[in-house]
Amino acid sequence: MSDEGGSEVASSASVAASSNPMVGGAAMYPTRNIVENAVNSADHTTLVAAVKAAGLVETLSGPGPFTVFAPTNDAFDALPDGTVATLLKPENKATLTQILTYHVVPGRLTAADLAAKAKMAGGKAMLTTVAGAKLTVSKSPSGGWMLTDTKGGTANITIADVMQSNGVIHEIDAIVMP
Repeated sequence: MSDEGGSEVASSASVAASSNPMVGGAAMYPTRNIVENAVNSADHTTLVAAVKAAGLVETLSGPGPFTVFAPTNDAFDALPDGTVATLLKPENKATLTQILTYHVVPGRLTAADLAAKAKMAGGKAMLTTVAGAKLTVSKSPSGGWMLTDTKGGTANITIADVMQSNGVIHEIDAIVMP
């Protein structure tokens, strides 16, 4: 086999690997829906528990499409002590649902789509979440993309464009609040 053929194979492997990115130690398959992929990520166990507690599994397994800004376990851990345990209680389902749906935008918005929206709006794109509140996407000081919530809190997109059968997930490093 020539060197050129080896390069083609390596190129094909790179394309295959990029279409199934690793998130939380698990491959994310574009043929699976948001929930089917998220349950396999070791970095998103708190998010999955919260989605279950809020009764959003069926919705996020549906046809969508959805853009989900998925906080990591570390993002949930950064909340004040006891916050997650309190939110997971049945009596706080409405509050938990409002917070989680603030992390979801209707439609499939890739990183390129977010960048184009921001460019068209002078550097900051305003998105309306499923919760009905606004979320701003802009360049972060480090050069990546970040979200700014209605209270001025920020979260950085750490892994973009994890394609799903019913949308796209962008991993974020903090919780945004409506």
